[in-house]
Amino acid sequence: MLFGWQAVQRSGERASGARGPLPRVDPQGLPTPQAAERVERALAARTASYNGSMLAQRTLKSLTRAVGVGVHGGHRVELTLRPAPSDSGIVFRRVDLPQPVNIAVRSDSVCDTRMATALSPGGDPGAPKVNTVEHLLSACAGLGIDNLMIDITAEEVPILDGSAASFVFLLQSAGIELQDAPKRFLRMRRTIEVREGEGASLKWARLEPFDGYKLTFEIDFDHPAVNQTGQHVVFDMGSGQYKREIARARTFGFTRDVEMMRSRGLGLGGSLDNVVVVDDYKVLNSDGLRYGDEFAKHKILDAIGDLYVIGHPLIGAYSAFKSGHALNSKLVRAVLADPSCYDIVSFDDASTAPAGLADLAPAW
Repeated sequence: MLFGWQAVQRSGERASGARGPLPRVDPQGLPTPQAAERVERALAARTASYNGSMLAQRTLKSLTRAVGVGVHGGHRVELTLRPAPSDSGIVFRRVDLPQPVNIAVRSDSVCDTRMATALSPGGDPGAPKVNTVEHLLSACAGLGIDNLMIDITAEEVPILDGSAASFVFLLQSAGIELQDAPKRFLRMRRTIEVREGEGASLKWARLEPFDGYKLTFEIDFDHPAVNQTGQHVVFDMGSGQYKREIARARTFGFTRDVEMMRSRGLGLGGSLDNVVVVDDYKVLNSDGLRYGDEFAKHKILDAIGDLYVIGHPLIGAYSAFKSGHALNSKLVRAVLADPSCYDIVSFDDASTAPAGLADLAPAW
């Protein structure tokens, strides 16, 4: 997908009327050396408040804020991420409305999957909504955040640098706290697959049993710039490398799609600061790609966020070919429609959890 060309606020710059300090990030969405050093010192100085062996739920230690623009609507938006009680899940709160509206992150809240994932109460397309939630939810999944209240002042999550890296930095800046309640996983017991199309138009997505959480994605774009990159990626969430290997992959789009998107009121907040833009032959961003397989890695980033609306961290293997938000949502619904294909598990002793899951996001 491609977005509009007008200038937008660069990640880390203060928008007019912003409240509170913003973490300093460079145009690639990474913390400046000074900010990163401060965060690392703070994280190293903190210790977990919960000393039991249970694999526990996680929330933030303190609130944190961000200001940016929505990539599609182009409107200024403020986010305030707050700690939340055990078993409350992740909830968006539209505080810009005369009466604030809570929108829970759950499968039946999904109301639109065209170009991004949107949520509304009960999935009602006419109700207040929050759009483009997948990058923030991907960061929450990558850091093991179970409970979070997200105040938002518009209907679209800010795009920031187009990846999940800035959200990871915000969440870690606030600190992550263990809670006195068990983390509950959805563990796949048998394979569920959804498919659409056939022949050259075939695409599919699948969840199957696996002792951990692994994602495999293959893209298939008939484009010279994309064909020069890796189009098949396998990532094991238990490796602890989400921040390094996945979070920095940016959304991307093609110049040939800009007129169509603008006619639909989409892409109005996009720029070379937050989108990898590709013309008929090459990547237009002066700094090039962050990974040799950034296109495929961004699809995994999106999938991690899309799947998090299932309401629990996953124990299973996700694999997909040419999938997107709509097919990922269809897969989540298919899993939840068949309770015999999964169970909900927790671990009284964290050492009995699949390798890597207990250490997914250290609590400082």
